[in-house]
Amino acid sequence: MIETSVYNLNNEVVGKVELPKEIFGIPWNPELIQQVLMAQLANRRRPWSHAKGRGEVRGGGKKPWRQKGTGRARHGSSRSPIWVGGGKAHGPNKMRDYSQKVNKNMKRLSLFTALSKKFKDNEIKVFDTLALQEPKTKILSQKLKPIIGLTKNQRKFDVLIVADRENKNIMKASRNLPKTKSETPESLNIYDVLNYKNLFIDQSSIGTIHRHFGKKEKS
Repeated sequence: MIETSVYNLNNEVVGKVELPKEIFGIPWNPELIQQVLMAQLANRRRPWSHAKGRGEVRGGGKKPWRQKGTGRARHGSSRSPIWVGGGKAHGPNKMRDYSQKVNKNMKRLSLFTALSKKFKDNEIKVFDTLALQEPKTKILSQKLKPIIGLTKNQRKFDVLIVADRENKNIMKASRNLPKTKSETPESLNIYDVLNYKNLFIDQSSIGTIHRHFGKKEKS
């Protein structure tokens, strides 16, 4: 176990908490991080570009001219790829699949590696509670600014907030803050962990992360 301080929303130390070493204390593995991150981004990709083939363009139902006797080349459709206005041969297709497969152990280990790196770089802070009385963006902004140390001219909070699903107020309050995102511990992923500099975790979410992503013992 790794011991770290627990803060309140006034940025005061109010206690200690032990973090699982298998999640927050493993060595950095850049090759694994790159492979899993590239796979996650590829799995989000959707093929927008699409060129119509000869079976998709309009027209071309009638044979342009008879097969023999005209002295011209034989053609069966004016929508052949070699005709102006015809379909596109070997063009981009919306059915293309960019997805890459990554097994569960690699996903889990890459997430733990990213969390360990952020903890080592002092970019993770554990709070006794991240609950708000009201779902107000202004209230959350006033709480986060002194914790992160934003100056008057800085606007991007650059923070990922991890709180339980029941904490709906902070989920709503964070929606309008620049570069701020709230998500449940079950939804943690390597892209979000690396995309935000600061990671604020509700103390109650640590156990959820361990139960959800930790290895299940075989019965």
